[in-house]
Amino acid sequence: MNSDRQAPPPVKLPNEPVITPQVVAEHGLSPDEYQRVLAIMGRTPTMVELGIFSAMWSEHCSYKSSKVWLKKLPTKAPWVIQGPGENAGVIDIGDGQAAIFKMESHNHPSYIEPYQGAATGVGGILRDVFTMGARPVANLNALRFGDPAHPKTRHLVSGVVAGIGGYGNCMGIPTVGGETNFHAAYNGNILVNAMTVGIAPTNRIFYAAAAGIGNPLVYVGSKTGRDGIHGATMASTEFSEDSEEKRPTVQVGDPFVEKLLLEACLELMATDAIVAIQDMGAAGLTSSSFEMAAKGGLGVIVELDKVPMRETGMNPYELMLSESQERMLIVLKPGQEALARSIFEKWELDFAVIGHLTDTERMVLSWHGDIVGNIPIPPLVTEAPVYERPWTLTPLPPALAASDVPMPTDWNASLIALMSCPDLASKAWIWHQYDHLIMGNTAIRPQDGDAALVRVPPSAHGVGYKGLAMTSDCTPRYVQAHPETGGRQAVAEAWRNITAVGARPLAVTDNMNFGNPQKPEIMGQFAGAIMGMAEACRALDFPVVSGNVSLYNETEGKPILPTPTIGAVGVIDDISCAVGSRIRSDGLAIVLIGDTTGWLGQSLYLREACGREDGAPPPVDLAVERRNGDFVRTQIANRRVVACHDLSDGGLLVALAEMCLAGGTGVDISLPAGNGVPSHAFLYGEDQARYLIACDSGEEMMQAAQAAGVPATVLGYSGGASLIVKGLLSLTLSELRSAHEAWLPAYMNATE
Repeated sequence: MNSDRQAPPPVKLPNEPVITPQVVAEHGLSPDEYQRVLAIMGRTPTMVELGIFSAMWSEHCSYKSSKVWLKKLPTKAPWVIQGPGENAGVIDIGDGQAAIFKMESHNHPSYIEPYQGAATGVGGILRDVFTMGARPVANLNALRFGDPAHPKTRHLVSGVVAGIGGYGNCMGIPTVGGETNFHAAYNGNILVNAMTVGIAPTNRIFYAAAAGIGNPLVYVGSKTGRDGIHGATMASTEFSEDSEEKRPTVQVGDPFVEKLLLEACLELMATDAIVAIQDMGAAGLTSSSFEMAAKGGLGVIVELDKVPMRETGMNPYELMLSESQERMLIVLKPGQEALARSIFEKWELDFAVIGHLTDTERMVLSWHGDIVGNIPIPPLVTEAPVYERPWTLTPLPPALAASDVPMPTDWNASLIALMSCPDLASKAWIWHQYDHLIMGNTAIRPQDGDAALVRVPPSAHGVGYKGLAMTSDCTPRYVQAHPETGGRQAVAEAWRNITAVGARPLAVTDNMNFGNPQKPEIMGQFAGAIMGMAEACRALDFPVVSGNVSLYNETEGKPILPTPTIGAVGVIDDISCAVGSRIRSDGLAIVLIGDTTGWLGQSLYLREACGREDGAPPPVDLAVERRNGDFVRTQIANRRVVACHDLSDGGLLVALAEMCLAGGTGVDISLPAGNGVPSHAFLYGEDQARYLIACDSGEEMMQAAQAAGVPATVLGYSGGASLIVKGLLSLTLSELRSAHEAWLPAYMNATE
């Protein structure tokens, strides 16, 4: 397995420790994996070489437990320009424009140091997008915190939200959407998933594959420090009692420098100087230089003493594994160094030529003239461990009959309890800390619609404004109960949310957050979720173009809820057709689209009102999802819909309450006569493929639905200042609003 063109063994640095089994284990490599390293190298590696193998073969960078399953996801469509394998996914949105987007996790760092963990998560995903030539236009995030009563939860919420807002706001990029949930399963391991969407011309997209023997390798951005060393390895292990001691592995971000880096990169991209470009994310200089050379089938010489450093006494090991932020690696065309340097120095950023490409397919590291690392590149890829871990699928629990779930004794109190519970309570306290209007293109803001909507400025030959819709979705309690159904539902709900604003769903990025894959039941959760997601993506023509896997989300053996977060993007050709979820005027017909069986298994009503988390999650019929969603989108395009909201957590009554609160107008509805569904199941059941529509003519909507073969029911009409369900419930909007808006500020302002 030894590569050709062997060079003399690297020199050992002064004070370099002896590599013992303990040192190997501390680098996250198993004894078998270390034997692979020895076979590839033909000798004992140096510490810097061991560090490189450790980082590149970590779960975080190599996907060694998930790769075999990820290949089952559909990734192609006529509008997909670039699927998984690059920094971000790229789709064609027409008029010579592309949307570039990805979601990534920063879970472990955010638990250890919430502000910097979340902030650098935002910074990292921004770089993934603008390194491909896109100007970022929007950020989203999906946050999962522990039980509000847990002593760390309030501190974590405060730090994470401040970190997200601090970085995004300083970058001048709006944070337009996301989700926040609370559950005791996240007590010891929160989830922070960050998503960025950018726009680029389809003919100016940049990739990471290096080319051109002898071409210069250029380092730009911030100087390298010691922060973040072993970040990728730390993110590939479970937490234990000493997790607080891992604080040095969390990176420190500077959004003002990243703003300069963004502008400098885009300015250089407007020239013809770049061959390849890669951000320095997980594993820093190691992964960026290695991946660029590997994708191009080339070798690289890196002169580490030329790397800009912000700390004294740094050594090659630290330089290769540091995850200092706001850094990029660029391969330039010959003779373009002076042009590139002038741009980066104008933006007051470091610029250094630190090496060049070779034809050796080896990564050679030099330090003041001495060779300190010499690794063959192809085997690091071809011989990387790939595990088909044992897995056990979670069986589908028995369905829960509505008769087994008690009716509310006080209907008004039941709705107030749901609307004020941590998962459904207003998250305005969070998104008011994010600038969601900067850049002036946000058309649908947080809590105004099921998906955020951002105007796309016309391209040079485009006419009018189209819009990009984007959302983040997952219902972890469904995935926990039955991963296949939960994976299917996460994709379907993201598709519904894009549809509900009138946009055409185009593609998905995913963030697969799970526990320890070495446990067959956890690996089975991952496998089941992938099966469900793949089925839904195929049925809905909704390919996966990018994503991230975060495993080992456990603390002392206790896993999180399986959380395959789905980030989705769609396009609406004429943004003036788009609708939000606000009921703003009297006299609108309230029409329910879709069938209601009253599914209460795994519902929020069951959890919040009855203290139970049992039963099967609601089934997802993908053909029905497609039929009902296509109908709703057509009605919105034909300007027959005033407001639209999909039905999800809390069912029909919660969706209706949210529409009333958003628009400040009440409704008066009746349960359909003879529907055969108990009233609590009809109002709180979480059947899928359903939408609530507010429209001028219920009769026209019913006729259109009948012609399309879509179930539809006129429930009542808008008007007044109360939400009324005849014979059951009457609540003023002011009562509802007080309950809905009070919980989170009161919780965050509490002193204990």
